[in-house]
Order: sequence, then structure tokens, then C-alpha cells
Amino acid sequence: MTTTALPLHHSDHPGALPALLLVHGWGGNGEDWNPTLPHWRHRVIVPDLRGHGRSPKPAEGYGARDFAGDLAELLRGLDTGPVVAVGHSMGGQAVTALAVEHPELVRGLVVVDPAYGADEAEAVRIPGEQEELREEGSEWAARLVAGAFRAGVRDELRDRQRRLMAEMDPDVLVECRDEMYLTPDAFGLRPATVTYLARRTCPVLGVYATPGAADFERGTLTGPASRAVVFEGAGHFLHEERPREFVELVEHWVAGADGESGCSV
Repeated sequence: MTTTALPLHHSDHPGALPALLLVHGWGGNGEDWNPTLPHWRHRVIVPDLRGHGRSPKPAEGYGARDFAGDLAELLRGLDTGPVVAVGHSMGGQAVTALAVEHPELVRGLVVVDPAYGADEAEAVRIPGEQEELREEGSEWAARLVAGAFRAGVRDELRDRQRRLMAEMDPDVLVECRDEMYLTPDAFGLRPATVTYLARRTCPVLGVYATPGAADFERGTLTGPASRAVVFEGAGHFLHEERPREFVELVEHWVAGADGESGCSV
């Protein structure tokens, strides 16, 4: 059951082309997308999710559907019409839920190393990690996120992400991760992921750092417009490590320049 939608802090950057929604991941904020901002030709709307950045921090309600409800209210308030929703990591879950639960607001979906499709090994590991997170707090999360960047690449961005994570409310971090993987309606683990993704009706672009995860995404895709792409050699924050390449990929797909995308503007 989802909670009441909350007003989100956000920035709104003008562009010549229709709106994209850019949603950050676990422990981050909208400024995670700053490396990409100089490159977009689209209008881009960049929120802080609840409990993150400058948005409200409720005591509960940190599941993908809660995030999606907030995002839906934001888009309705801005009168954007249907957007291409782009989400990184936990934000990939949030925009997926937005597309499934509020399909009239999403004409295309871009998931960037999304936090779903966890395999059996991850399913075994995650409960123990959650106990470590509860015991140690945000410093545990800061170490985890520091290892998610490719070594020696954009070290200033890695340090920023680690600092943001260390400053997060550990209770929010725990609840977000529980809601991603461990609660009854979570869809982060592979069997639940397959069931939930089958409800997507819009074209999907998956952008991944590893071939195995991209292969899993390909197995869930339908329609000629949908595809999965690997950024070989990139880390989890691939949109920050290679922002121009990322923006070019997304805009090419959205425009249908390769003759495949159903998200033609």
C-alpha cells in the first residue's frame, strides 16, 4: 500500500525538445545528474526523491511505488504530458513503478544499472548486508558506494557520492533497501522482477555496466523499440563517468534516429 504523495524539491532545465525526468539512486540526490546537464537538448526535470536531498523525509514509505506516487504528482503539477523517465539504480525501480502504476505519464523508460533483477547469490547476501547496515549505519553505505565507481575515473564524483551517503539518515537507507529487495511487494529479486516488468507497456532502453545484467534485461523486453546497451569498462555510476556518451545514447534512442525507437518526438 502506497503512502500519500509528497511535494519534491526539483530543478527544471529548459531545452528545445520535450521533457525528460531524471531520477537519482539510493543515497544520492538530483545533483547526481549534473555532469549530464550541459549535454541535453531536451527539457530535463530533476527531483530529489523523498528522504534524499532537499525533499521531505517522512517516517515511512520508501518503496518504489511511494517514489512513483511522488513523481506522478510532480509531473502532473508541471503539466509535462507524458515524459521519457530516466532512472539510475534505485531510481530505476522508481521510474519503472511510475511507468507501471501511472502509464499515462510515461512514453518511454530508460533504466541505468537499475536495482532490480538480483540473482540467487545476491538474494542470499542482501539480508546479511542489511544487518551490517543497521549495525554500522551510513558509513557502511558510504564504503559500498565508493566501490561502485571505476577506480581512477572521476574520483571527485566518487568522493562526492561517498560524502552524500555518509550524511544520509541511516534509517532511510535501511528502509529504502528493505523496500527494494525484502518486503512482500518488493520487485528487486529476480523472480519478482520478471513478474513486475511484464507490466511495462512503453518502450524501454536499459543501459548497463555489465553484460550479464544487460542480458537479463533483454530477456524481459518486448517490442522493436526496446533494447539493452552495455557501457564496457564503466562503473555503476556510468552516467556520471561518461556523461556525454550517455546523453548521446539516450537522445538518439528517444529521437528514433536508428529507426527502432518508438519514442519519436
